[in-house]
Amino acid sequence: MLSLGMNLFRLFNLSKQDFLLGSSVFLMIMLLTFSSRQLRLSADDALVFKNEINLILLQNSGIDELVQYLNTSETEFSEQELRWAARLLGWRIYQKGHYSLSGNASYEELLSKLARGIQDPVPVVVLPGIDQARFSNSVASFLEFEPNELDTLFSDSLFLNELNLSKEGLFGRMLPETYLMYWTISPKDVIRRILSEYQGNVVDVYSDSASAKGKSIDDIVIMASIIEWEAKLEEEKATISGLYWNRINRRMRLEADPTVNFAIGERRRLLFEDYRVQHPYNTYLRRGLPPGPVTNPSLSTIRAALYPEEHDYLFMVANPEGGHIFTRTFEEHEKASEEWRRWLREQYRIARENESR
Repeated sequence: MLSLGMNLFRLFNLSKQDFLLGSSVFLMIMLLTFSSRQLRLSADDALVFKNEINLILLQNSGIDELVQYLNTSETEFSEQELRWAARLLGWRIYQKGHYSLSGNASYEELLSKLARGIQDPVPVVVLPGIDQARFSNSVASFLEFEPNELDTLFSDSLFLNELNLSKEGLFGRMLPETYLMYWTISPKDVIRRILSEYQGNVVDVYSDSASAKGKSIDDIVIMASIIEWEAKLEEEKATISGLYWNRINRRMRLEADPTVNFAIGERRRLLFEDYRVQHPYNTYLRRGLPPGPVTNPSLSTIRAALYPEEHDYLFMVANPEGGHIFTRTFEEHEKASEEWRRWLREQYRIARENESR
């Protein structure tokens, strides 16, 4: 720079004063240009996201893919400036993952976030009282992997041995909740994360209370899984819990329909022959609790299993309102069951009449 200036000084026979003045102007222009660029790089309104957008990069991507995505979203930005900023900053490769973008952002803020792979977590919803296939499909819909990658872990003997759990025992611990997880999390880490929540919210909280009642936390969760399947109304959970524990305490068979549904592998109205299926989970044929959970119970259902309502009910039958009629004797139960069957027959008659019209 200095030699160039001296050459110009000699070429144009400039005075020393003119040379110094010209150099100062030149340096001032360079400084202003540099400052302007730095300000533009860090300006917090270089990109304006009109609505919150969820950018998912399926693989490591470049500036072309980023520009293409931003052009299809409601984002105000200068493509020329963005490309210039990416070259100047050196942030040209962006890590796969999920990124939540909203409000305003500077070029440096956006590009460094994507290039360093600083993801935003996604909410993963685990529903209560579902089966394994629905669990895998639901969880995988929020994350990068395919459902079968999660589903196969419940039959992976090495993984189950590592956790010291059976297939049913593992699934019963898939505590219903909304979890925040990174989109690129692995299937194994999903399960470990949910197990960690189960440990903190169930085992650590309720184990002592279960022991005081002469039961293990596994017993409570098995009972809760049956209640979860059976109860359609939240307010009936503790009542159903009391009924089932009454049967256990009187050495009656549990005779819980959800255990038969689990044994036959279908969620449908049971037939007479279903109750005779030979299976370790069929509580119409075997006494006590089944060997493991039949579904994944919610925290409120686990509490209902641990703290049942105190009453003398031993029987229940469904009612038209979606709940149950609870009775103390078999005679009362038979009467309530006949009323339920009569209502069902009437519904079938009405349905047939509507079909024939």
